[in-house]
Amino acid sequence: MGSRMAVAPAMKIVGNRLFSTAAISRPAVSGFNNHAIRYGSAGPVFGPRFMGTAAVSAEDDGDEAKLAGGKKEDKAVMSYWGVEHKKVMKEDGSQWKWACFRPWDTYSSDLSIDLGKHHLPVTWMDKLAHWTVKTLRWPTDIFFQRRYGCRAMMLETVAAVPGMVGGMLLHLSSLRRFEHSGGWIRSLLEEAENERMHLMTFMEVSQPRWYERALVIAVQGVFFNAYFLGYLISPKFAHRVVGYLEEEAIHSYTEFLKEIDKGNIDNVPAPAIAIDYWRLQPGATLRDVVMVVRADEAHHRDVNHYASDIHVHGLKLKELPAPVGYH
Repeated sequence: MGSRMAVAPAMKIVGNRLFSTAAISRPAVSGFNNHAIRYGSAGPVFGPRFMGTAAVSAEDDGDEAKLAGGKKEDKAVMSYWGVEHKKVMKEDGSQWKWACFRPWDTYSSDLSIDLGKHHLPVTWMDKLAHWTVKTLRWPTDIFFQRRYGCRAMMLETVAAVPGMVGGMLLHLSSLRRFEHSGGWIRSLLEEAENERMHLMTFMEVSQPRWYERALVIAVQGVFFNAYFLGYLISPKFAHRVVGYLEEEAIHSYTEFLKEIDKGNIDNVPAPAIAIDYWRLQPGATLRDVVMVVRADEAHHRDVNHYASDIHVHGLKLKELPAPVGYH
């Protein structure tokens, strides 16, 4: 009790901001003149409070708006960590506008891939994997019916899970065992990122309703944990399931294309994000987007069936090079 009474006056003297990281009173930092560097449309703009990690004050925002002609276009973040926001330019000289991917992440999809390939289930494990996927497709067909735009968007929220789970578990295994992964960590994470870009694209075409968002939360939670446990128990089975899932995805996108060709779905212009990501022609349409997405799913089918086959032969993934960048 006595110690607490002694500390209280001392705390009042020190003040209420002893441990605050908001505004620190201009420490002497050599070479930086006690200012922060803010990157905006007009290049670097120097402002006070270099060492501060708090948000820019309203007064600073007003000054910046005046410099920009009364219009605030870019957000400014003050930090002394030296992390810069560098502008990326396209080949035609225009500024790259996407932060979620860069020009070196883009590619032209290989549309010549064989879409009809199918892994014939022979072993009990293959049959179980095939039956599992067919069972999962049944409620999906009932719920979405022929709303293929919404169906594609919703299913991509699940399709991006296996690559992330597999890559994460291989990453942890590599750390525990002090060994390389043969490139499979990167390959599976590439797959997850590619599936996520499918979602970002179809969000421009169709917006989910509130109950569909709730469904995503429920399904993703169940599927993530189920696939996580499945991969821990048998990576061979987990990859085979994904291989069959991708086969079903190819079928779904083929039906999507048929509806577009029949005129039941408007062949609207392709979203700008799709044109840049897959390097499509400026006049590309929704049909072109579905074509490249279907080709992506075919490549994911091959990679996962191949990964499962490696395990079937009693080998580990690290023993055979991963198909990194296989599009």
